[in-house]
Amino acid sequence: QGLPVLFKHWLKNEEVEEGRTAVLSCELTKPSAHVEWRKGDTVLQTGDKYEIRQEGTRVELLIYDAEAQDA
Repeated sequence: QGLPVLFKHWLKNEEVEEGRTAVLSCELTKPSAHVEWRKGDTVLQTGDKYEIRQEGTRVELLIYDAEAQDA
């Protein structure tokens, strides 16, 4: 059985002007590991507001047209 997936680089707080795109990213110890992005209890899905990208060990969440409620 393999080792657990861990964060190599944790998320950092990001500030962005309202209306801009916020980009949150983290790096994992294993490539292509399943990652869920959440806001509270809600699992975020790719759509008009959010885009989730994963390439190897790097995972990104893009929040389009950022608003104060996205904090």
